[in-house]
Order: sequence, then C-alpha cells, then structure tokens
Amino acid sequence: MSKVEDFLTQEEERAIVEAIRVAEKNTSGEIRVHIEKTTSEVPFDRALEVFHELKMNETQLQNGVLIYLAVADKKFVICGDKGINDTVQNNFWDTTKNIMGAHFKNGNFKQGLVDGILRAGEELKKHFPWSEDDTNELSNEISKG
Repeated sequence: MSKVEDFLTQEEERAIVEAIRVAEKNTSGEIRVHIEKTTSEVPFDRALEVFHELKMNETQLQNGVLIYLAVADKKFVICGDKGINDTVQNNFWDTTKNIMGAHFKNGNFKQGLVDGILRAGEELKKHFPWSEDDTNELSNEISKG
C-alpha cells in the first residue's frame, strides 16, 4: 500500500466525511479534502490544480474550500474560491491552519482534519450561511491522488 492509503483508517475517513457533512449543515460553503503522497510542485500551486480538477471552482457562490495534504512532504494547504477570498480578510484561514497544524505535529491527523473542517464550517457560516434552497454541490468524500 502507498503512504496515502496508510495515512487514515476507514474509520478515520468516515469521521472526516461526517465532519464535512456537519460543517456544511451550517453554511452554503462546500468543503473537500484531498490527500496525496507527494508533490513536485509548490503545495499551494498543486492545491489550486486539484481545486480545478475537482471542479470546486464551479460552485454557484464560488465558496468551495479545499484542504490539501501532501503526506510524505508533510505539507498542507487550505485554499478557498474567489467568492470567499473576495469577502474575507487575508488571514481568514490562519486560525484553522493553526488548529490543524498543532494536531498534525502530534501525529493526530484525523483530529486535525476534523477540527479544521468544523472550524472552517463555523467561519464560512458567518459569510455564507446555509439557506433553505441550498444543495450539496460537491461530494463530501475524500479524494486521493
């Protein structure tokens, strides 16, 4: 098995998908997680590529969020779409990154992702609240590369 398949157990993956579902109950924002072994690119640039590959740039309100991890490189990126970036301050993701990074340093990857996802949902709710006509535009499943 590759490092990506070994990174999280099936139970941990289910907990992360559930965190996405819970976070998205409060916001029209769409949250995805993508995990891959490594990248030869700058992690942020690779995250943007994945963002487009997953069609996250096609949400109605341009409020998709990708949490990208390059496992072997020990790098992660949070990137939001234009609708988010045009609305929030430049340091919008700092608290979420700090929460996740603290867990990751201790090897608590599942908890870091869960806490980061829930925090992202809370932050998104302030600018992109859930509405009656909201639909889940993107899969909640973890994608892997």
